[in-house]
Amino acid sequence: MRPLFAFGALALCLAFASPVSAYEIDPLTHLPLPEVAADGRVAYTPIPREEVTYTGTYAPGTVVISTEERRLYFILPGGRAIRYGVGVGRPGFSWGGINAISMKREWPDWTPPTQMLRRRPDLPRHMAGGLDNPLGARALYLGSTLFRIHGSNEPETIGQAVSSGCIRMTNEDVTDLYERVKVGTRVVVLR
Repeated sequence: MRPLFAFGALALCLAFASPVSAYEIDPLTHLPLPEVAADGRVAYTPIPREEVTYTGTYAPGTVVISTEERRLYFILPGGRAIRYGVGVGRPGFSWGGINAISMKREWPDWTPPTQMLRRRPDLPRHMAGGLDNPLGARALYLGSTLFRIHGSNEPETIGQAVSSGCIRMTNEDVTDLYERVKVGTRVVVLR
């Protein structure tokens, strides 16, 4: 088993996404529908959320993220877990550790941290929550760090190492997880 490392300001959340100007909204979930190409095919294939057997040692209610697998597990009772696809930190921005969800937000605003603005001075200084916001539909803040588990307006990046350290999920999946977790939920990030 690999050692766990403490959270720190190693990296920051996002590789800023270009705003997308038009979305079709699902009338039931109020979330964006996947983009459809001119030939009628969906522009990406999302990683399916599924309930799986869990044989690890973490207690029910824990969120376990395997950055190597690019999967997030919400541990259920009875040796089961819900497995979600995630996007993780790109090379140089990966990390591991144990923390807890300190805050939850629906359609969060985004203010890029100073460290990110130094790397990307072209970024906006603040962006209101909404469909074009790179934090997506929901954000789960991890302790006092700058890291989050959040939605994405770039669902095609799920399953890849592309962020500046945050854990990205599809808006549908982060909304599902948001309903399952509480402030104080333990989060374990494995490298």
